[in-house]
Amino acid sequence: MSIHNEYKKITTKRLFDMKQAGEKISMLTAYDYTMAKILDASGIDIILVGDSASNVMAGHETTLPITLEQMIYHASSVIRAVDRALVVVDMPFGTYQGNSKKALESAIRIMKESGGHAVKMEGGKEISESITRILSAGIPVMGHLGLTPQSIYKFGTYTVRAKEEKEAQKLMEDAKLLEELGVFSIVLEKIPAKLAEKVAKSVKIPVIGIGAGKNVDGQVLVMHDMLGMTKDFSPRFLRRYADLHQIMSDAFKRYINDVKTLDFPNENEQY
Repeated sequence: MSIHNEYKKITTKRLFDMKQAGEKISMLTAYDYTMAKILDASGIDIILVGDSASNVMAGHETTLPITLEQMIYHASSVIRAVDRALVVVDMPFGTYQGNSKKALESAIRIMKESGGHAVKMEGGKEISESITRILSAGIPVMGHLGLTPQSIYKFGTYTVRAKEEKEAQKLMEDAKLLEELGVFSIVLEKIPAKLAEKVAKSVKIPVIGIGAGKNVDGQVLVMHDMLGMTKDFSPRFLRRYADLHQIMSDAFKRYINDVKTLDFPNENEQY
């Protein structure tokens, strides 16, 4: 059953309805106006303005360096392009952990200054106070469990999370806690597929996977990765839907050659 095309605007309520109807939710990242325009027109359900901008846009090794101001800049660029998709904005590292008042101030800035529709936060019980405070202001929150890239130095590795029983149990408890607190959706990153399926069945809210198998309520990938613009990142869960690295490289080389051989511009390309 598809209810996808019935909606002119995707909202948190629409996503809940999609889960109840058994329709999968599509989600990709975007960080700028031009790409977001194409993505929204293609019919994507959720656009995530991810702190992965720290990696693919700014060239940092981790997501930690990106600032609140930079996230607001990327989010406002995306929002100007979008007519239909729900736009979720990552709260960057240091803007919500350990200080619920600062968390609320950060979330309000994102909503007011970018026009985003919701925020995303990494973690479970340890950030519950911040989530509660943000939700109390009427700001929708998407959770994120499993591999949480903002905690990379704590983990020390990007390997699969929650393979051990103790960590798997905590993840299940955190997912149920997030649902009770009132988040509208949860992202599960790089965890065993069976555990992800169990989580998705145990909560009523949509569960979006990245490296979490097919038996969840939707999928998310980083746009630059799935378009094949990045070459040095090839985890098992990534499917490349294009090879834009090669296409763009060929176009640049042709342009350079045409300029140097006086082929560009030709008679029809000048005034």
